[in-house]
Amino acid sequence: MIYDKIKNSKNFFLIAGPCVIENETMPYEIAEQLLAITNRLGIDFIFKASYRKANRSRSDSFTGIGNERGLRILRDIRERFCLPVLTDVHSAEEATKAADYVDVIQIPAFLCRQTDILVAAAKTGKTINIKKGQFISAEAMQYAVGKIMDCGNEKIILTDRGTMFGYQDIVVDFRSIPIMQQNNVPVVMDITHSLQKPNQKDGITGGQPKMIETIAKAAVAVGADGIFMETHPNPLTAKSDGANMLQLNLVEDLLTKLLKIRAAVQE
Repeated sequence: MIYDKIKNSKNFFLIAGPCVIENETMPYEIAEQLLAITNRLGIDFIFKASYRKANRSRSDSFTGIGNERGLRILRDIRERFCLPVLTDVHSAEEATKAADYVDVIQIPAFLCRQTDILVAAAKTGKTINIKKGQFISAEAMQYAVGKIMDCGNEKIILTDRGTMFGYQDIVVDFRSIPIMQQNNVPVVMDITHSLQKPNQKDGITGGQPKMIETIAKAAVAVGADGIFMETHPNPLTAKSDGANMLQLNLVEDLLTKLLKIRAAVQE
């Protein structure tokens, strides 16, 4: 079971992949490369990709290649690479459907208070990754955890992705990591979405990818159980969130640095 493995590991684990499934080939290439990297470094790995994007600023933004096609690709990656996979859902119905294809169901930050979605996801029996809303405190995430546990599901991950600061910026309060760990669940730092620049005039979210390494190092230093990142071979051509993704060929170097920090912290 992936949840027991990551919860009991002395190392951090990685949730990573593209923002969204863009075509029939790209997610396989990314999954294969990330798996090779994490195998070399001894890091537990969960592949992440959205099969569709519901939270878009503009009506002409890319949302996916089709729900069924996207979900089938996730299941095929899971089987081909013997790899746990994660996707996000946006309704109770989606949670129930996605459970047939993935190992981890992710609740987006904007939806972390939606009881019907949390309950439906919990009842699937899958591991549930709840992203902390940009608008609520780390302390308040205990209630999201409680909704899952009340359904008899204790396989919960909490992920911080920053807090809104004004209208067009997000900041990271690293106190959130130990605070959310008080719920006795693994806590992850999303090192790419936390660097978004939302609500831009052109309707396209900006970002600060040069700060990814800074956020990642700090998260590992304060004891994050996992790292979440979105990555792409060429973020400039990505169809979603390219402005804050890490280029795929930079992943191994970053993870190597993070392992050194983890080892130093544990001394």
